[in-house]
Amino acid sequence: MLSPEAFEEAYPAADLEAELPDSPVASLRDLQYLYGKLYTLATAGGGDYAAYLTPDAARDLVDTDDSLIVVRVDLSGDEPRLAEDGDGPVRVTRYTDERVSKVAHCKYPAARGIDHSVTHQAGRNSDPEKLARYANERLSKWAHDDEVQTVAADHEQGWIVDALATLGEDEDVRETIAEAVERELGGASTTALLTVQVRLDDDGDYLWPGELDVFMAAMRARKLSKLVSKGQASDSSGTAVDLVTGERTRTVGTSEDPQNYYLGKQLETFPGLDVEEAWRTHPVSEDAAVTLMNAETFVEACTYRTFGAKVYSLPYFFGTPTPEETYELYRMLYLAATEDDDANVTPVERAYERHGDATDLRFYVSAVMPHQMSRYDVFGETLNGRIQYPAELARSHAAVLQTSAFRGDGDRSAAMPTHEDRLLVSDAAFLGPVASGRYFAETFPHGDDDTDASADDPRIEALVDVLSGTPIPVSLLLDAYVERIVEAESADWFPSFRVAAQFAQLCALASADGRFLDADDGHELLARPPTYDTRTMTSREELAITDGGFAGDRKLASFIEETPALQHDQRCGVFLLGALVGAVGNYQEWHEDRSTTLVDQFPVKSLTTTRVKKVAQDAIEKTLTYTRQEKKREGRTYPGTKFDYIVERLRERVLRPDPDEWDLEKSDLRFYYALGITYGMNDYSPATDDETTADEATEDD
Repeated sequence: MLSPEAFEEAYPAADLEAELPDSPVASLRDLQYLYGKLYTLATAGGGDYAAYLTPDAARDLVDTDDSLIVVRVDLSGDEPRLAEDGDGPVRVTRYTDERVSKVAHCKYPAARGIDHSVTHQAGRNSDPEKLARYANERLSKWAHDDEVQTVAADHEQGWIVDALATLGEDEDVRETIAEAVERELGGASTTALLTVQVRLDDDGDYLWPGELDVFMAAMRARKLSKLVSKGQASDSSGTAVDLVTGERTRTVGTSEDPQNYYLGKQLETFPGLDVEEAWRTHPVSEDAAVTLMNAETFVEACTYRTFGAKVYSLPYFFGTPTPEETYELYRMLYLAATEDDDANVTPVERAYERHGDATDLRFYVSAVMPHQMSRYDVFGETLNGRIQYPAELARSHAAVLQTSAFRGDGDRSAAMPTHEDRLLVSDAAFLGPVASGRYFAETFPHGDDDTDASADDPRIEALVDVLSGTPIPVSLLLDAYVERIVEAESADWFPSFRVAAQFAQLCALASADGRFLDADDGHELLARPPTYDTRTMTSREELAITDGGFAGDRKLASFIEETPALQHDQRCGVFLLGALVGAVGNYQEWHEDRSTTLVDQFPVKSLTTTRVKKVAQDAIEKTLTYTRQEKKREGRTYPGTKFDYIVERLRERVLRPDPDEWDLEKSDLRFYYALGITYGMNDYSPATDDETTADEATEDD
């Protein structure tokens, strides 16, 4: 494959422009065609037959010993015969870069039969007996093939094929070839290509397959035959408008597909589909079909795995391809295909390093689950992926972690806890997690089998939405968040770091230009960005008593005021309920040494609107009990009760308006209850007597 520099030198702008499509990329097929065209130019060059060749199929044989076995045929006399000069009837030599185009190899999967070209690739370390059989089949099996014979009948060089077929029928000739192969290899096994050379004149050279049009035309015919006959189809072809080039021409219906989207054996079913008429429903011209197949190397280079699914992230430039953009696109594809990059680096990250500000760079993005070798289940796709979308969200997430909601003076003086891992590291780079899907793996529920995605997996839906700049329904996020929280609760502990990461993600999605959230089902307030201060919160000493209130009161008031979602009374009420449960639970664990706390007693999964009053009453009673115990134990008095800065606000929103009449959706109710618990467990204030109340557990869910 040509290097980017060699590619630009080989194809000046004017020449390259003549090879490029004259219309913009508007479909996956358009993009595959462009990739296939670039791959063909970079490997086989131009010309009528270039797209049909597979020069990289035997690339590992280049410049290796005994990698090319040539049967030499002399057709300069009245009768065809094997060569009788110094090199003999069989020559074993090296397959070199200079010989790639001359050998003109066209691979066909070994399990299906001989290669399309007269040149055939043998298996690894084939023994001389097997190689002798393959060598003879160049004259017998290939030359007698129906498609080859059809071409020979109408081609001016058809007599060459007929001469090979005649030789192949001669038992003495076959024996001579077998003996020559054995002799030239010295009995050793090897991996090689097998081909023929033909001399047409007494004083002429022996010509390679690539130098004889009849061999190339026959190769093309054999490859095209597989595009119309496959499975139950015997001749799926007809005249129609090519969906790639727009030309009216002969089209084929059973062509290969680099991504297996349009093949017959998929999970989806199409009642009444007649495979013989597939050329009508998916018309692709012969040359276009082969060019699409050639896209596979570049397509596969731009993929990565997440949740067991295969994510395609194929770059292209918006609009009709220009030479300048195509040179750059080829560079991206070449580097993706040849560089030994970290497997965890996605194509989006690679492109961002070089084209972070390119507004016209797009990505085709799709996520598929390969169930079998050629059975794919497509989970989601878009042609409108951009570098800027995941990069914008990554920056937004990092910025959220720098606000007062997540930063404070001291380990736990901010509203939310932080952690040295996952999505709570303020100085981390988040583009990789966002582009790869790990961003949602940290906050969404696991798949049914703990790793692999399903067709309706919210992790896949959210990933494709972010890469394409499509708003994610807030309801989808809340449902996913709560399910993940409940998963952790089933392991008998509360995932405070997980909830904090979910909240940071929700804030980041809301803050990123309002692009990523769809305020469905009355969630308008959740889609508004928070207004947290970018400075850290002041120290506890400075906050001890200001404006006639405690530090905890001031911090809670600020958090509620700066969180748009909490401007909703019911949502704020359940958040305060969670905050009180979390604060009391923390007190029980660290001051009362209780193994079962209010957090355990009233888990997220059990909360409903009908239980809100019960939970609130029990939590408030606990504050009164612990206030009396503490005053008695310490022999001192102070105004109010423990956590009264939470209790007073809670009374206003829970005990007076009846929660039985609330209309807050279950996931909304439970997530903000969990957020409140996280806030309460993380709360440092004078009300906790400055003792450590941190939840030190490391979460491994």
